[in-house]
Amino acid sequence: MKKKKFWIIAIMAVLAVGLVFVVINNKVSVSASPIALTEQGWKANFSSSLQQEAVEKGDVYITDAQNNRVEAEMYIQDNGKTLEVVGINTGEYRLHIKRAALKNRFFKNLTDTEISFVVQEQLEKLSGEEQLRDYFSRLMEMYQNNQRYDVGIEETAESSDSSASQSDGGGAEGDYSTTNNQVEGVDEADLVKTDGSYIYSISESRVVISDVRNPQEMTIAAELPFTENMYPEQLFLTEDTLVVMGSRYSAYPNMTARMPHSWTPQIGVTSVYLYDVSNPQSPQLIREFGTEGYLNGARLTNNILYFVTNVYPDYWMLEEQDEPELRPHQYDSKKGGELQPVPYDSIAILPGTMEGSYSVITAMDLTAPETNDISTDGFLGGSEQLYMNEDHLYLTAPAYVPLDDEEMRDGRRMDIWFPQQANTEVFKFGLTGATVEFIASAEITGALLNQFSMDEFDGHFRAVTTEGIAWDLTTPSKNHLFVLDQQMNQVGSVEDLAKGERIYSARFIKDKAYMVTFKETDPLFVIDVSTPSSPKVLGELKIPGFSNYLHPLDDNHLIGFGYDTKLVPVKNGEPRVVTGGMKISLFDVSDFENPLEKDTEIIGGPGTYSALQYDHKALFTHQKKNLFGFPVSLYDEASDEYIEFQGEGALIYTITTDGISQAASLIEQANNQYGDWNTFVQRLLYIDDELYTVANGEIKSYELESFEPIATLEFDK
Repeated sequence: MKKKKFWIIAIMAVLAVGLVFVVINNKVSVSASPIALTEQGWKANFSSSLQQEAVEKGDVYITDAQNNRVEAEMYIQDNGKTLEVVGINTGEYRLHIKRAALKNRFFKNLTDTEISFVVQEQLEKLSGEEQLRDYFSRLMEMYQNNQRYDVGIEETAESSDSSASQSDGGGAEGDYSTTNNQVEGVDEADLVKTDGSYIYSISESRVVISDVRNPQEMTIAAELPFTENMYPEQLFLTEDTLVVMGSRYSAYPNMTARMPHSWTPQIGVTSVYLYDVSNPQSPQLIREFGTEGYLNGARLTNNILYFVTNVYPDYWMLEEQDEPELRPHQYDSKKGGELQPVPYDSIAILPGTMEGSYSVITAMDLTAPETNDISTDGFLGGSEQLYMNEDHLYLTAPAYVPLDDEEMRDGRRMDIWFPQQANTEVFKFGLTGATVEFIASAEITGALLNQFSMDEFDGHFRAVTTEGIAWDLTTPSKNHLFVLDQQMNQVGSVEDLAKGERIYSARFIKDKAYMVTFKETDPLFVIDVSTPSSPKVLGELKIPGFSNYLHPLDDNHLIGFGYDTKLVPVKNGEPRVVTGGMKISLFDVSDFENPLEKDTEIIGGPGTYSALQYDHKALFTHQKKNLFGFPVSLYDEASDEYIEFQGEGALIYTITTDGISQAASLIEQANNQYGDWNTFVQRLLYIDDELYTVANGEIKSYELESFEPIATLEFDK
């Protein structure tokens, strides 16, 4: 009898321990931004589903600063895990969650039963250190409570009618090349710039200024060397000022005294060097400044420099230090050159975000580079893509959405995220000189591909996104176009296009949108967005291959640069899609309802690639001569099914509305299996009647009419 009693007690003990283990390991976390704007409302994401009737039963409710219940419009989204609050006035509030609000609540445990948040009329700056510490403490708490629940936390690293959102890159002014920019009048940073007499290019850890006034006898006018820990990455050239942007590491300020060992923490900094190049033979450094973080993007318009960095502070220092510095840093040689934290009154929390990263926007008027002030604003909330015209800057960030219970039962993990599974938060900023002000934000379904996935025209923001994962057969991907008004309210959309495919390229040109999706064939969609409230698909063209980049030729023709593809049979399975050579397509969209691929050009075989396929700035254009060129590395199939390197250099084509024809091949045959990185062409440009190819270690000049070589200028290693 005693033995039986012992086993009963043992079994009960095991069950009790098991029950405790289940409860502890079924924590329900809540992700919610501490800031909301009245126009957009507020929402909270839960790691477990809520009862749909939880709001009606009062199992979730809101109180104000005086602890009085607030009658607010609340509803639970279809996924069961997102609670949304709309139509709430400005003020301080607290969300209360009862355990009864949870589905299957017996085995679940809420990590938070109260969540505080503030509703503001417009975005306000931080009140001080305490608010910032509270933000990061809450972020740490979310991780510690349930590390699987990463929702909402990111740890990855023109005038209003600027019309076509395009630039021909042709450089009509002064008859020399300019960078192939997305928006006319908004210059983008690049590896190479020219003023028509000198070429400024990045070569390893230096900038080389080459005098090309005499193409037969080019010379190095000057070199700008940098320290070992500084790597120049991008250039701007405006009037007599050369802007060199690069990354470097710096000792974390005010940390050495606290460290018990010799190792000193480092932070990444985006540095900007301003040179007076009124005499390119003798450039003078006139100022250096920088902002902590990794460069996301940079633009120059109306002689004002804007750039955005992403900063990922080590907020876990809160566990080890009493007063850690969690603000991003900046420095300015005009103010001593020491790294200093950005003031609290220059930092704000972007609405709808709860992320452990900053987007830091820095701006400076370059009309007086030695004396003008530098504007730096930090925004809590990471950024991925960047689009800018002369009036507005748009940043995007992923907005992760909890998987519903059915998706969880399919075996998907909450802590594994694909970009296609996230929605996109878009933040709009107004630009007035060097002043940058937040205007509004919105969440749109799906993920953006790149900067060409968005655009502004006649006061409306347009974007195309992919929702889901193309290779997920249970819930196939789909693609959408959204139109938002000046306050970022959605006014129109076209949804659920090309199911099972994803976007490979997009381009907005005035009141038309062009989108290429792909899985086995390349559908080119033509979408009319002339009426923002009712955009509609006008036509669709399906062809082999796909385009990585779309470039406008004129109002009725597009050029696509991408890959040719073919289907390879698979025994007892579906055919496999493989890429072939590089492909140029000329699309005729004059009949919007019946787009045509008017001409094509296939370059090389499998393995052939060009920087243009991932960097639009690698495209060379000469508008008057209808020339289009790009760097290329040429491969072809060998007899034993291997690919073989054929050579590298550049190709130039004449492309008109009549078709595509090769104008010149500047390909040099390979002397070895891999080629020479030092001579790989990075950019092409023209000045007057000469063409130039620019590599890391040399510049070559050619006759623009005949493409006959003229001379080579080699840089010393």
